[in-house]
Amino acid sequence: MKKLKLLSIVFFIFFGFQSFAQDEWIVPEKYAYTLNPTFESNFLSLGKGLYTKYCQSCHGKEGYGDGKISKKLRGDVCDFSIDQFQTQPDGVIFYKMTFGRNDMPMHLKQLPNDIDRWLLVNYIRTLSLADIKKAQEKE
Repeated sequence: MKKLKLLSIVFFIFFGFQSFAQDEWIVPEKYAYTLNPTFESNFLSLGKGLYTKYCQSCHGKEGYGDGKISKKLRGDVCDFSIDQFQTQPDGVIFYKMTFGRNDMPMHLKQLPNDIDRWLLVNYIRTLSLADIKKAQEKE
């Protein structure tokens, strides 16, 4: 009986914590170093519209990971304003939204046009800039 309890505890610790931990997201080099073919300032309104439709429910209006359904998801929802996110190359962000993982859906079918996903990358980059602007206004 003690062995069964001990085995149950070990099983829970090993597998239970794995569901909560965020594994490192391995991005193939082909994507990691892909340059964004669009200009950052081009078509931000289109990127915002795509963000509102496909991203806002999880990531929130301002990208803090506090969208309406974020609490229902198993893993952490990415906060786009943090340095850990913003320092990623555009190709990495593009890959993650294209292929998804776990609770992050694959947007390849929803947004089959690569340019739409690149426009999303550009808009998501501006969410961090909004934080910087707010902080500067308070000074």
